[in-house]
This record gives sequence, structure tokens and C-alpha cells, in this order.
Amino acid sequence: MTKTLKVEGMKCSHCEMHLKQALEKIDGVTSASASHEKNTAVVDCSKDVSEELLKAAVTDAGYEFKGME
Repeated sequence: MTKTLKVEGMKCSHCEMHLKQALEKIDGVTSASASHEKNTAVVDCSKDVSEELLKAAVTDAGYEFKGME
């Protein structure tokens, strides 16, 4: 299951790596990638992960969660 998140606040590749690591700490997320140019993060999940958990990871990492595509 793949989910695409809309995220604002990333400025560089370091931001992308920081968000990737934060998302991959969530139980059920098998991999994640982020793009500061597209303002998105894509997560692959082995089970259903709630939007609330994903939002918390984004905001705790210091970025703004703008919803899911």
C-alpha cells in the first residue's frame, strides 16, 4: 500500500532525509521517500497506517502536513 503525503517546509536534501527517517520509524512503514521540490513524501506500508500517525511524524520532524493525495 502506497500513500502520498503533501508536506511543506522542506528546503533541501537534508530535509528530505530527515523526514524519510522520521516516517520509517512508524510501525508498518516499510520505506519512505521525500521531495522538497514536489513538496511530497511517499510511504510504502505493509499494513494500514493511519493518517494521524503519518501527520504526527511529519509535524514532529518540523514540517507542515497538508493532507494526502
